[in-house]
Amino acid sequence: MFTKNPVSETKVGKPSLIGYSSKDLSEIAVEMGQEPFKGLQLFKWIYEKNSKDFESMTDLPKDFRNKLFTKYSLRRPMIKNQYISEDGTRKWLTSFDDGNQAETVMIPEDNRITLCISSQIGCTLTCKFCYTGTQRLVRNLSAGEIVGQVIIAKEQINNCIDDKNKEKKTISNIVLMGMGEPLYNFNNIKKSIEIINDKKGLSISNKKITLSTSGIIPQIIKCGEELGLNLAISLHSPDDDTRTKIMPINKKYPIKELIKACKLYPQISNTKLITFEYVMLKDLNDSDEDAKNLVKLVKGVNCKFNLIPFNAWPNAPYECSSNDRILKFQKILQDSGLGCFIRTPRGLDILAACGQLKTDSKIPNHRKSL
Repeated sequence: MFTKNPVSETKVGKPSLIGYSSKDLSEIAVEMGQEPFKGLQLFKWIYEKNSKDFESMTDLPKDFRNKLFTKYSLRRPMIKNQYISEDGTRKWLTSFDDGNQAETVMIPEDNRITLCISSQIGCTLTCKFCYTGTQRLVRNLSAGEIVGQVIIAKEQINNCIDDKNKEKKTISNIVLMGMGEPLYNFNNIKKSIEIINDKKGLSISNKKITLSTSGIIPQIIKCGEELGLNLAISLHSPDDDTRTKIMPINKKYPIKELIKACKLYPQISNTKLITFEYVMLKDLNDSDEDAKNLVKLVKGVNCKFNLIPFNAWPNAPYECSSNDRILKFQKILQDSGLGCFIRTPRGLDILAACGQLKTDSKIPNHRKSL
């Protein structure tokens, strides 16, 4: 039986079919007296054609469309605000049925478009270098809200380009690097990936999707076995003392155990390598000794490094390492034979770069005044 979208079924009205898989929709079609393939047609209308109403689905029987209209909607997240960077990056403040909000970022390049999507509103992890970590976790996003970010991005891309270039300008890569820890929302991530992968709809393969995690070891193994996504690990230090200082989750999942999981992941996920993300923090984790210790730490791991210049946010407690220091750090890793790249910040002027996302959503206070 199909799994309902709990957050979509709010007091705003009928549940939205955004977040339902092709299997779910085939079952709905059968329940409404149709052949299963009518559910597949419905799926195509929703995810490939971005249809916003049932009436436009002209290859579906009218009585089926009427029944769908009576029971369901095609409501998707709304863009409350759009911010456009001087480098072309776009950040959308995305609003959901209950009024809560998350941020989604579209990063255009010459030959591709990368979409950075959120998995939670807020975060539990309180990483000290991350703006999202200053916002308490409000809740997980539903599968529909995760997929909904892709749908509205697809629509926005189509709206901001001319007809001649539409075939060249589609979402080519998705990174689960927005707000939240995706592996703490595993079931909804799994459901959304199933929908995003489906060739009858959005048709974005696992090879084009990267999940970033702070290192939730049991879920890393589960991700490899059940999803097989490209994996990026937020490492940020070669030693437990420093990593625990900036990433409290390291107390629960220390580096030694994390590296064991990283060695295993490519084998169980059918991926080639792990990406280690490393934010460059001045005088904290950027010394030559840190770089040399990283080389020792990842020995035997199929991996590459992305060095991320720290992207400042209001009242941030750190500064970015100097360009010279970052280049020297990179050279030590490259001279050891490791692939090591320096990530170019995108969307800095609109707080859309790595580690800069945050909204005003808060956990409701239900206590009554005395």
